[in-house]
Amino acid sequence: MRIAVTYQDGMIFQHFGHTQQFKLYDVENGAVQKEQIVDTQGSGHGALASFLKEWSVDTLLCGGIGGGAQNALASVGIQLYGGIAGNADEAVRVFLAGTLVYNPEVHCNHHEQDHSCGGHSCGDKKHDCGESEHECRC
Repeated sequence: MRIAVTYQDGMIFQHFGHTQQFKLYDVENGAVQKEQIVDTQGSGHGALASFLKEWSVDTLLCGGIGGGAQNALASVGIQLYGGIAGNADEAVRVFLAGTLVYNPEVHCNHHEQDHSCGGHSCGDKKHDCGESEHECRC
């Protein structure tokens, strides 16, 4: 199994379509055997699904993600676990333990500058996910 996590400075990057790096985890027998960080080379949104498939990824952990990207991932057979925040390594550890809390209904629509954000803190109803600060309905 190869898991990809949207990645920035050790944390899960919160906007799939704008991620500039993924951290990849090769898993065998339920344990991480190898880790590497790969640059997306400027790929965005739909192109990222093909990028991940070329890297033989079968599972993606991420924060916010739009419907088009979700469809693109599904079309190439990548399982999505969205609406996750926090430390990337910890998220993978919890995923492998079978206790990852994620949002199967995650949806990020940054084009309207208003999006639903599963899994990250929206206590003050504002956050930064790579776009200009915008309202969050959680």
